[in-house]
Amino acid sequence: MTANTSTSELALPDDAFELKAMLHEVLQTNREQSRQLEQLQARLDLLLRRLYGRQAERVDPAQMLLFADAPPQPAETKPEPEPEQPARKRRGHGRQKLPDHLPRRRVVHELPEAERPCPCCQKPRQAISSQTSEQLDYQPASLFIVEHVRLTYVCTSCQKTTEPDAPVGPIGSTFATAPKPAQPIERGMAGPGLLAHVVVSKYSDHLPLNRQQEIFGRHGVHLSRKTLCDWMADCADLLHPLTRLMAERILAGRVIHTDDTSLPVQVGEGKTRDGALWVYAGDESARYVVYDFTMGRVHSGPQHFLAGFTGFLQADAFTGYDRLFGLGGMTEVACWAHARRKFYDARASDGERSHRMLGWIRQLYAVEREAGEEAEKSKLDLEASWVLRKGLRQEKSLPLLTTIGEWLAQQQGKVLPKSPMGEAIGYARNHWAAFLNYTREGFLAIDNNLAERSLRAIAVGRKNWLFAGSERGGRTASVLYGMTQSCRRLGLNTFAYLRDLLTALPGLAGGELSEWLPDRWSARGRAELHAPP
Repeated sequence: MTANTSTSELALPDDAFELKAMLHEVLQTNREQSRQLEQLQARLDLLLRRLYGRQAERVDPAQMLLFADAPPQPAETKPEPEPEQPARKRRGHGRQKLPDHLPRRRVVHELPEAERPCPCCQKPRQAISSQTSEQLDYQPASLFIVEHVRLTYVCTSCQKTTEPDAPVGPIGSTFATAPKPAQPIERGMAGPGLLAHVVVSKYSDHLPLNRQQEIFGRHGVHLSRKTLCDWMADCADLLHPLTRLMAERILAGRVIHTDDTSLPVQVGEGKTRDGALWVYAGDESARYVVYDFTMGRVHSGPQHFLAGFTGFLQADAFTGYDRLFGLGGMTEVACWAHARRKFYDARASDGERSHRMLGWIRQLYAVEREAGEEAEKSKLDLEASWVLRKGLRQEKSLPLLTTIGEWLAQQQGKVLPKSPMGEAIGYARNHWAAFLNYTREGFLAIDNNLAERSLRAIAVGRKNWLFAGSERGGRTASVLYGMTQSCRRLGLNTFAYLRDLLTALPGLAGGELSEWLPDRWSARGRAELHAPP
């Protein structure tokens, strides 16, 4: 419409009722556009913060003082040390002591011959003392070749031939040849130590196979990337039965933590499809971490893996779990870290409500810290610490959760549903029963950070190796990530465990497999270490 448009061309309605209705529609459109603009601005701010801002989701406790009716924050007073407990030693500022287990190479520095004569009488001076200092040095890891020599035996009384190249006879003849131990890769040139090194380098240290190929080249050994890929796939096939045994132990527990992350899969030249790696972390009875691979983030993945599980499932609000919860054998436990993140992201558009909720969540986590500190101070065992934690949650967390639930119900109708604050409130309200479930038992966690930490290695590694080469590559990654992250959770030396495992596993009988679970291997090593001579 131009500026010289006449009044008659506006075609305004004559009826005031119609004019009021038109005005209402215009205002409604303006509100919708304002809401969309607010959403886009919030998404832009969130994207900029994730790209360039701090990653830590910290809130200054002093900001809560801006709100007069905000819940009081607990004063951070330094507890006085008990007289019977000695004060903790402060870490010194000098150079740290080098480890005792490292080998020492003694290098003696002698005075040059020209400086040994005494400047007074010219007689040779004698060494009377020494000053020793330590220096940490490094030499590159070395490759070596193992020659498997199989001796052939013969009975000299029965064997009449004297030909040195006589063939080995059939079973029951006078000839017998020593058997060669079963190898991780039949007729392969890679030994257990080399395979364990490649697995740890990629799935723990995030080194893609092409970079490892260059590293081996500096040692004078030229290995193609395809060869390294085949080695990883063969290792995954060998370790898959042990992974399934770990999964069975996890499914037999009371709690499972689960989450997922994307895994691009190459399906053609320059083309990838979205795959997904699902993590399942067990409770204290099975402290393993296993992964499952699916093409796409499909509901059938967790539904197939978790079929038959009856217990507590700690997860996010992915709809793929809803069918499992609807069957009645599984209890949903929501993650307060997910809820906190949504309110934290809404602080730019609705600071008052955001900081009020963040203050309440801070108090919920303060109860968890109090339970942990009290259990450590009283030196409680695991079961007793769970009883203590449940009691503190019932006493302190539940009343606070009641207040939070009432406040969320009041605020839901006061904010736009699609605004950042509206989505945060809606997320908490839609899963409120699941958010309360962690208070039912002391062995449940307040959040799902265990599963998220188990996915961190994949997120870091994905920035280096970019994608899986095939669907088989995705399944290989799921097995090998499960072994390395289980060792990480248990605090084990991943390389030492995998080297021993790949050495023993090819010759194991089925019933001996459970003895090579990561925690069993660790306990057996500690028992052998402390066994009397």
